[in-house]
Amino acid sequence: MLADVDNEPVVVIGLGRFGSAIALELTRRGIEVLAIDQSTKLVQSLAGHLTRVVAADCTDLDTLRELGVDEFYRAVVAVGTDIEASILITSMLVEMEVEDIWAKAVSDHHGRILERIGAGHVVYPEREAGQRVAHLVSGQLLDYMQVDEDFAIAKVRPPHPFVGTPLSETRLRSKYDVTVVAVKNKGGEFTYATAETELAYDDLILISGRVADIDRVVGLS
Repeated sequence: MLADVDNEPVVVIGLGRFGSAIALELTRRGIEVLAIDQSTKLVQSLAGHLTRVVAADCTDLDTLRELGVDEFYRAVVAVGTDIEASILITSMLVEMEVEDIWAKAVSDHHGRILERIGAGHVVYPEREAGQRVAHLVSGQLLDYMQVDEDFAIAKVRPPHPFVGTPLSETRLRSKYDVTVVAVKNKGGEFTYATAETELAYDDLILISGRVADIDRVVGLS
C-alpha cells in the first residue's frame, strides 16, 4: 500500500514559513502539491514555484471540496497560530475521509486535540527546532536530529576516551547505550562503522541513542 501512495499528490493548507517550506520541498522532490492559504499575498509570492497554489477560505468545507481536497490521500495542516482554524480544518479533513493527515501544533494541549479528532501525525516544528538549536549552541554537537520523543542521531567529534580503540572494546553500546552508526575520516566520506573501526581525533561520527545517553557520551570529550 505504501508504495502506491508515497508519491501521491499532497495538499498543504497554510502557507506560513512552515507550510511554504514543506510545499516547496515536496515540489522539489517531484511531488505534486496543492497549496492553499487565505492570504492572497502569500499565494502570489509562491505562484510559479508550486504545482498549484490557491487563495481561498481554508475553513469552509464547501470551498475545500470544490478545490478537490476530498480526493487527496495525504494532507498537511500547517496552520499553527490560529488554533481554532487548525482544529476546524483538521476536523473537516477527517470528515472528507482524507486518510493521512499531518498537523502542526503549537502546544501539547493543541496537539492532543488534533490527535483526538483524527490527525494521524502531529508535529511541533518550533519545539523541535528549539531543541535542535539548543544542542548545537552548547558547542558539543555539530549536527543533531531528534527522530522520536527521546531518541536522536547526532554528528560529533569522537569523545577522547574512545579514540584509538576498536569500537568493540569501547563498550559504547553496552555501557553507554549509544551506537556509532557511521564514521567520516578527515578528507573522506561517511562509511558504516564496524566492530573493528578505530576512531581518530579529527574524525566525524554519527551516533544514535536516547537523548540523555548521547549528552552523557558527548560530555566525556
